[in-house]
Amino acid sequence: MSAGGDVLNTLSAIAGVVLIVTVLWETFETIVLPRRVTRQLRLTRLFYRLTWTFWTSLANLRSTNKKRDAVFSYYGPLSLLFLFATWAVALVLGFALVHYGVNTQLSGTVFPNRFGNDLYMSGTTLFTLGLGDLTPTTALGRFITVLEAGIGFGFLALVIGYLPVLYQSFSRRGVTISLLDARAGTPPTAYELFRRHAGPEGQDAMAEILHDWEQWAADLMESHLADDVCHCPPRPGGSEPDFQRAASRTGSVGTDASARTGESPPGTARNGFSPR
Repeated sequence: MSAGGDVLNTLSAIAGVVLIVTVLWETFETIVLPRRVTRQLRLTRLFYRLTWTFWTSLANLRSTNKKRDAVFSYYGPLSLLFLFATWAVALVLGFALVHYGVNTQLSGTVFPNRFGNDLYMSGTTLFTLGLGDLTPTTALGRFITVLEAGIGFGFLALVIGYLPVLYQSFSRRGVTISLLDARAGTPPTAYELFRRHAGPEGQDAMAEILHDWEQWAADLMESHLADDVCHCPPRPGGSEPDFQRAASRTGSVGTDASARTGESPPGTARNGFSPR
């Protein structure tokens, strides 16, 4: 093999290893790591910036806010699926580059070029298809194939297990929104919430409501900081920000009343939500 071919193989192997490590680390930070990642240079962040710019342009083509909200509501789940697909394609490409770089010999051919065969075998290995039409004949190639199969099995299991956790987070937030919808009107307003909870008993109930929304806001902030994807689907009475604004304005009105009267009415807050 020529010197140019050796350099190309070396660069391919290095690029493949870097791509594999990058995707696995991105997967760990996004799904497993329970805290915010402050590093700016991230593949996942780049993915969401690019797709969000495109999706915003697509939503702005709609004529009304309701239709735009409907378009935005699809972005969260679709972008998550596309992100998983991007990771999978990157892993397949990374292992194909490694096979190409180490010059893995295969028993058979499917495509006329060597990289096409490496890419095909990498795809069937990562998704644990095990077709057997292409198999490596070298010891290093077999080791890489076994390693890819193990990583692919773990990757798919991790992704599948992450989806129910994310859905439960959205469902738990939706319960609090539904309760405020019944207590503050549709769409919810601070005035309606105060009107429906006038009197001593209503003030106690107001304190409990605002405490629940303090917990809701903390949970929302934690999910936005820990997860790269957040999804606020529109509801018949408004979107999540509409309900959050109603609860926040309620706390602000209560705090302003406290400053004017010198008393601390139940339900007002040092943080704008709850007195607890």
